[in-house]
Amino acid sequence: MTTGITLGKFAPFHHGHQHLFDEARKQVDHLIVLVYPTDLISVPLHKRARWIRALYHGLPRVTVVECPDGPQETGHDPAIMQMQEEYVKRVLAKQGFLREVTHFVSSEWYGEHMAKSLNVVNITIDQERLTVPISGAMIREWPFKWRRAMHPIVYKDLVKKIVFLGAESTGKTTMAKHMASKYATQFMLEYGREYWQIHHDDRGQLTPQQLVNIACTHLEETERLIFESDKYLFVDTNAITTYMFAMHYHGSADPLLQELAKKAETQYDLTFVCGDDIPYFEDGTRGGDEHRHRFQQMIRDDLDRRGVKYILLEGDLPTRVAKGDDILKGLKI
Repeated sequence: MTTGITLGKFAPFHHGHQHLFDEARKQVDHLIVLVYPTDLISVPLHKRARWIRALYHGLPRVTVVECPDGPQETGHDPAIMQMQEEYVKRVLAKQGFLREVTHFVSSEWYGEHMAKSLNVVNITIDQERLTVPISGAMIREWPFKWRRAMHPIVYKDLVKKIVFLGAESTGKTTMAKHMASKYATQFMLEYGREYWQIHHDDRGQLTPQQLVNIACTHLEETERLIFESDKYLFVDTNAITTYMFAMHYHGSADPLLQELAKKAETQYDLTFVCGDDIPYFEDGTRGGDEHRHRFQQMIRDDLDRRGVKYILLEGDLPTRVAKGDDILKGLKI
């Protein structure tokens, strides 16, 4: 049995990496992948490892090893090269693979010295990037331009999902549309309003199952828009608010809606709550200004209970946009 080893930051994992893996799998029975930490992108190590695990399974086998203490220093300096060699040997020994390795696989210059250190065969694949002319640096510069050079599950994690929450008539839709236009990207409108206009009963309410339908469809459409989004996807409302409507009107929520609301706690990179300090606008479908204030407090209390950190946006539109811009500047893709 032949066993190959490769390593990298995979920041992000792209079709060039996939080509390397696919060619390696033709030459070895078992491929070990060491995933190193990096600050080149904000996607954490465990998610980058998850990409590879999701894309490679079955035979020949691929084993992904997360290396949170992997050395960051690179280069031709003999001391750095020795440090890299010793680290790989330690990891392989710890995992029980050191004696199994027969090949070192890469598309980099360091393959030669790593293979020599391990006393294995060196396999170099597409070092000149002629077969797959893409690099992580190119993608990091503009992920949207090169999104087709990545699997959708990878690109999905490169788009920052920004959600706007709040009661009715707090400016969520206005903010989502404005920010999407400003950053030349996509926005997801609140699906619940469209659904309510068609399906509500004589009391202006929806059934618990209909509220589940709203949350599911809203999430499905949001996921669809991610691949069309450049850097950011701005989202008007999420399953947490739908859950709050269920609690407000029915005193309980369907288990699936509870689950979707729970997942929504961690599905977004930024959560903004639009304040109820702006004038109330009655469009004939809303519950009034007093209801707006009560529901707004319910939403904020629920977010606090869930431990969801949020930024409150108050004031007129330019003030809210300016604050949003400042926050977005601190987000690293």
